[in-house]
Amino acid sequence: MPTDSPDIQRLAEIFSDLGGTFVTPPSEIAARLKKIKAIVFDWDGVFNDGFKGEGLPSIFSEADSMGTNMLRYGLWRQNSGLPITAIISGEQNLTARHFATREHFHHVYLGIPDKREALAHLCATQNINPENVAFVFDDVNDLGMAAQCGLRLMVHRKAGPLLHQYAIDNNCCDYISANGGSNHAVREAMEFMLGFIGDFDAVIGSRTRYDDEYKGYFEQRQRITTQNFKIDANRIVAAD
Repeated sequence: MPTDSPDIQRLAEIFSDLGGTFVTPPSEIAARLKKIKAIVFDWDGVFNDGFKGEGLPSIFSEADSMGTNMLRYGLWRQNSGLPITAIISGEQNLTARHFATREHFHHVYLGIPDKREALAHLCATQNINPENVAFVFDDVNDLGMAAQCGLRLMVHRKAGPLLHQYAIDNNCCDYISANGGSNHAVREAMEFMLGFIGDFDAVIGSRTRYDDEYKGYFEQRQRITTQNFKIDANRIVAAD
């Protein structure tokens, strides 16, 4: 369990000074995090800058990877169980599958044109509701799903001011990051949520000591076998 209540005003100042934009009041974000049981990520533009080329794989950052692990540990402590973790992408991306498998995420959905379908599938298979899902995303094809989720963290793109405003006006985001996908936006989002859970110092201290509590979490995490899904005949099915 989190050891302290978050200092909401101090956290809001830290992330505002960094350049983040609060769309939803910080106190409401902290309240919503108490219901979060799943973390879902888009891939392109979130873990990287979204650039691609023929035969060129996308990339990810180890700093972002550590951030996802620390947040999962924090939610494990909050909920007394592993949070559901997933990647939902509109593209076929082998790097996203590799990352999810390495990190023992629960689900990967690739080539999904309407991400709301993947959200419904995730919720049905894991017995959760959309309000239990925190979603980290960046672009137009994410907005339909974002509108349904309990907490929405949008990755900043300097070239997209009108899209940011659209997301705000249409209740599709709660916070817009200071950093872009090529500059550790995922790490920012993970520290943001862990801070508002009120467990940052305890989680980092436990991991630093590599104590028995962290080992217990990590052993559970490592037992997860990632499941891969795709669209086939307008249905989400298991992928090879």
